[in-house]
Amino acid sequence: MSFPESPDQLKARLNLETSRIHWHELQTHYARGQVVRVAPELDLLNVASELTADNKARFEHWMSNGDIGDVSPDLARAWYDRNAELWAVVIAPWVLVQDRSGQSLH
Repeated sequence: MSFPESPDQLKARLNLETSRIHWHELQTHYARGQVVRVAPELDLLNVASELTADNKARFEHWMSNGDIGDVSPDLARAWYDRNAELWAVVIAPWVLVQDRSGQSLH
């Protein structure tokens, strides 16, 4: 018998699944439209846990503020050119990525 995870347990599990990855390794996911950009000001684990909880209202708010969204072609090119190292966590089928280098564009 399994019990639902508490928010803290979920964040702890997601933290273990979060890692750094280079942009070149994400090209297949980007081509499929599965990469979601998360602004560096947001807590990546919080965004991932809200996605897991299917919190549409929170996501709509973040999207309208430009805090999360698609990776624009210009940003993808910039990340490709420097093979940016990003923080990432997979919430299938999505890959949430965050550039904490301070060189992020929208």
